[in-house]
Amino acid sequence: EAAVGPLRLAATAVTAAEFAAFAAATGHRTDAERYGWSFVFGGFLPRDFPPTRAAAAAPWWRQVHGADWRRPEGPHSDLDGREDHPVVHVSHNDALAYCTWAGARLPGEAEWEYGARGGLHGKPYPWGDERDPDGTYRMNIWRGSFPDRNTAADGHSGTCPVDAFPPNGHGLFNMTGNVWEWTADAFADGGSGGNPDSRALRGGSHLCHESYCLRYRTSARMGNTPDSSSGNTGFRIAL
Repeated sequence: EAAVGPLRLAATAVTAAEFAAFAAATGHRTDAERYGWSFVFGGFLPRDFPPTRAAAAAPWWRQVHGADWRRPEGPHSDLDGREDHPVVHVSHNDALAYCTWAGARLPGEAEWEYGARGGLHGKPYPWGDERDPDGTYRMNIWRGSFPDRNTAADGHSGTCPVDAFPPNGHGLFNMTGNVWEWTADAFADGGSGGNPDSRALRGGSHLCHESYCLRYRTSARMGNTPDSSSGNTGFRIAL
């Protein structure tokens, strides 16, 4: 059990347009821009894309030079038509820099989960017990067989607008699915030997599938190092 005090949690994840305003005002360069690459889901790359390093435990993740928040799939891509989608390829460090500029902060894990539950208790999803109640889609996740076939039955094969799908009982959109969201807290992994510098992420993403990543739940979590970035990681702010 955990207790949280009063807080304001943004209704949506930070959008690409909002992050663009921050970058223009501050000149901030993300970790992905400084390193010159980020991880992109291989299924989003052209068939003739040259071979690059893949993540050992998840070979569908490909190292793409030139991938960053402005070019989510690499130099051949842009944000056209995705300005209202969540910003991606942002690290925990980048999220903190945005918060400083915006006069905000990242939510703690307990705060994030309280918001995600939308006033419900003991439910796996922000709206209740069923993933797809009455056959309706309530979040953006991988539909089909991972990683080779996404039916996009929920209307989206990649990220979706931050206010897509109905909000939960607290008026918050896409607390599960779409993109993983950084939180303020360190990731405690139960003593399994993880990186002590890792920060916790919540919510799952559009790439989560029950066959390997049943993390589009209000209680699910994972950790990553604070300079890591990928095409399915973003954040929302708290006050």
